[in-house]
Amino acid sequence: MGLSWEQIVRDHPEITRVVTPKLTKYIPHKPTPKQTAFLLLDKFQEAFYGGAAGGGKSDALLMAALQYVDVSGYAALLLRKTYSDLALPEALMDRASSWLRGTDAHWDDTERTWRFPSGATLTFGYLEHEADRFRYQSAAFQFIGFDELTQFSETQYLYLFSRLRRLSSADIPLRMRGASNPGNIGHLWVKTRFIDPETREDRIFVPASLSDNPYLDTTEYTQSLMKLDPVTRQQLLRGDWSARVEGGAFKREWFKIVSGVPDDLTVCRYWDPAATEPKPGTDPDWTAGSLIGRSKRKEPGVWFFLDMKRFRGTSMIVENTIKAIANTDPRGAIIGIEQEPGASGKQMVDHYRRQVLVGYNVRTCSAGGDRSKIARGSIVSSAAEAGNFRLLRGRWIPDWFEECEVWPYGAHDDQVDSVSGAVELLTTKHGGVGIMR
Repeated sequence: MGLSWEQIVRDHPEITRVVTPKLTKYIPHKPTPKQTAFLLLDKFQEAFYGGAAGGGKSDALLMAALQYVDVSGYAALLLRKTYSDLALPEALMDRASSWLRGTDAHWDDTERTWRFPSGATLTFGYLEHEADRFRYQSAAFQFIGFDELTQFSETQYLYLFSRLRRLSSADIPLRMRGASNPGNIGHLWVKTRFIDPETREDRIFVPASLSDNPYLDTTEYTQSLMKLDPVTRQQLLRGDWSARVEGGAFKREWFKIVSGVPDDLTVCRYWDPAATEPKPGTDPDWTAGSLIGRSKRKEPGVWFFLDMKRFRGTSMIVENTIKAIANTDPRGAIIGIEQEPGASGKQMVDHYRRQVLVGYNVRTCSAGGDRSKIARGSIVSSAAEAGNFRLLRGRWIPDWFEECEVWPYGAHDDQVDSVSGAVELLTTKHGGVGIMR
């Protein structure tokens, strides 16, 4: 269970470096109580601030980045998804400029960096593409802050830990900080890492809302937020990380999570392939491959959901990954592949049989249009509601719940299609047994 920010403030009265005289000259106003709590967390490498809109997230990040600019060698990095996000009015760079103009800090426009008399630096960067994280591979920072963290991938966030370092003689804490509202592409991993008490471990979440920020006209801003759709309004006005449109076909309480499965399972890894590499501003389908098992002897009628692999990439990446996973799955497992209508779908399956998965028990199901997919998914939903689905404990489960609970209204249905295809294959006469040991 994760600690709460209230516990940190109560249990660590020795942490006093919040707003020093040197920091005071760089910030335009006194931190709010919630921002002060956020600034108190020096002893914790990871902390997350925010939830509702208007809680002072960007100010909190900028204040935290400035806490040690009086120390020689200190380097801070503040990140947004794109350069235009950084440069918008009232965004991070504009906000920092309004705070630091007229002080003894100097702006380097080429490097997008503020330099301080101590030699400390505050740099602004962005991670628009997945590979942009490597632009920082030779840099070292003692503070890294992600503004609107849910716009980033977990891979980008975790990679930046490799840039968080200091000299052994330095007396500066290493801090990774994030701030965001609920929603966006990174909603689930941020929620799992920082919000849910059972998974956030020693990472600290400081929730903040409009009522915590006395510097905003809360009445006018609330009126603006009330014009949003109900789900977005709950996310931004209330900071509700559980608010979302639900499809009703699946509920997580229908699935029992287990730590072991019978050893006589007939198993199928069923792939719903996609071959579109993600690009800025796009949200293409995923290649999803579920590993589903069924026991005829020990627990007949029960489905065992063992694993889900989900990724995006080019045709070559998809083929190589599917082949690599086939080499590690249970021996003799059925490999199912979704076959799209028309000649191209048949050619793709034939290519997999002849070139990619030679020697494997490859079977197909026809996609058959959206109505067929919904019908197949409803069969899985019915089995789950009856209590006949077990999930083998794993890191893939939150992604599964995130998709299935909004199905069929969500942006993606790749995982549901994969599971329903596996169930269909395992209920036919196709053979092939993979023993789980």
